[in-house]
Amino acid sequence: MQYRPLGNSGLLVSEIVLGTVPFGGSGGFEKAASVDVEGARRQIDMALDAGVNLIDTADLYSMGEAEEITGKALGDKRKDIILASKARSPMGDNPNHSGFSRYHLIEACEASLKRLGTDHIDLYQMHNWDGVTPIEEMLYALDHLIQSGKIRYYGTSNFTGWQMMKTIGRAELHNLARPISQQIYYTPESREAEYELMPLAIDQNLGTLVWGPMGEGLFNGKVRRGQKAPEGTRQGNNWPEPYIHDMERAYDIIELFAEIAETHNTSIPRACLAWLKDRPGVTSLIIGARNEAHLQDDLAAAELSLSQQELDRIEEATRPAPLYPYWHRIVAGMDRIDKAERPFIDSFRKTIANRNDYR
Repeated sequence: MQYRPLGNSGLLVSEIVLGTVPFGGSGGFEKAASVDVEGARRQIDMALDAGVNLIDTADLYSMGEAEEITGKALGDKRKDIILASKARSPMGDNPNHSGFSRYHLIEACEASLKRLGTDHIDLYQMHNWDGVTPIEEMLYALDHLIQSGKIRYYGTSNFTGWQMMKTIGRAELHNLARPISQQIYYTPESREAEYELMPLAIDQNLGTLVWGPMGEGLFNGKVRRGQKAPEGTRQGNNWPEPYIHDMERAYDIIELFAEIAETHNTSIPRACLAWLKDRPGVTSLIIGARNEAHLQDDLAAAELSLSQQELDRIEEATRPAPLYPYWHRIVAGMDRIDKAERPFIDSFRKTIANRNDYR
């Protein structure tokens, strides 16, 4: 297991993180969660044994039940891990039990601390953008939580590039703590983060924690062309995520991973994680499993190395289309390419070059 700095901080986090979406099974998460306290305790032990030092949860997961299970399962191991949680999501019908307001964030943090059975959260993440609350209100609420010792650092989740830069800019303007991380969706099938969020992370020295790296079960090895996803899996239970742009293309990508996995005598999930964990700008991948065999297989991705030829084949097969203004910079022959964009501009350049060959 490798450890990487979490953004502009002194925290070193494992390249694989234990996620807790599978803990619980209520409040709308019945199709994705079923792990009880004893099962969570075994998973945490397995993760710690593999070198994982960060556990990620949220108040939204099973409407607080995942936090409760995490807290009970951790017990005296709390001191051995970095604990991350999230707030912002609606936690009931009360319109004020949602968003970035000082009222909600402080109340949500205190409720999470109680459920987790701890006196502080190491990384507190804003679970989605709030388009109503002034950003300064969120920042000062987070500053209060930091100064009171209830949280150590904060990050974001599911922000756009401009929302992330607005958060950073206003924090700097008011001499307040900046976010140290972003949590985003990023998979071989869905690489949109490379347009803005990944260059932003590199440029601003933000940690990037990837949720759903296997596409919410899309790359679990059970979703294949010509066969129905098994019942009991997320994709077989009509779980609403992810949005898949082109299912035929997704099947092609899955088959490529199956071929590469067979070469290494391993699984599709392990090959998928092995490719993602070393992508430019990625700090850690968050994995979650409802059974221990799957968790063990995912954890082993830290030990799998793909050849450069395999990495290149995957990159080419999964490469996103060059959008404006990226294609314009390439076809116009622009110099002085920003180092934060260069890894992604280079891949777009290959797509444009290949297309021009057929003109």
